[in-house]
Amino acid sequence: MRSLCLLALLPATSYARDALAEYRLDPVHTRVMFAISHAVFCLKNTVSGSTGTLVFDPDDWTRARVDVRVPISRADLGDADWNKATLAKSLLDAEGHPEARFVSTRVEPVDATHAKVHGDLSLRGVTREVVLDVTLNAAKRHPMPPFRRTVGFSATTTLSRADFGITAWKSVIGDAVELRIEAEATYDGKAGDDATDTPPSSSIAEPTP
Repeated sequence: MRSLCLLALLPATSYARDALAEYRLDPVHTRVMFAISHAVFCLKNTVSGSTGTLVFDPDDWTRARVDVRVPISRADLGDADWNKATLAKSLLDAEGHPEARFVSTRVEPVDATHAKVHGDLSLRGVTREVVLDVTLNAAKRHPMPPFRRTVGFSATTTLSRADFGITAWKSVIGDAVELRIEAEATYDGKAGDDATDTPPSSSIAEPTP
């Protein structure tokens, strides 16, 4: 999905030691959220535990790439019965397809902190191209131990559940799914390599612990 390709938004900061740096998604600080209409109301769902890698070259954003896996079985609507119904075979089919996967194909920068990230989303055995609207929130050393270089971002898109073969309950559940991703990823290199990070802008917020 909402994970994250996304590091292509980073401006050219002083990462001299790693022209092409790899970051690992933090499953604790990453959430995928989706909302869908139910009758005249709106159901909201969150998924925790996403994993994956993010790679980028600040001097050549076209080399950026992401590969993220989202554990569908961890979807939570805040109610056991709703969770069971959502994960059932007629909808997300978490038993047959326990994870979704997003792999970037290209990044289209908009400005210093925004980009459109194109990629293939595989969900419930179906793969479709989607475009994420991404905002870079921060790129700096994390203020808490082990003080690693960290990036944070938000991403949104809207999907059609029918495009992924999820067609049950048409009279009750809407087709459009609003997807939002809040993600954090940490530099996956040597600890001594991330000593010269600089925030992309003084107006960008620091990632929360």
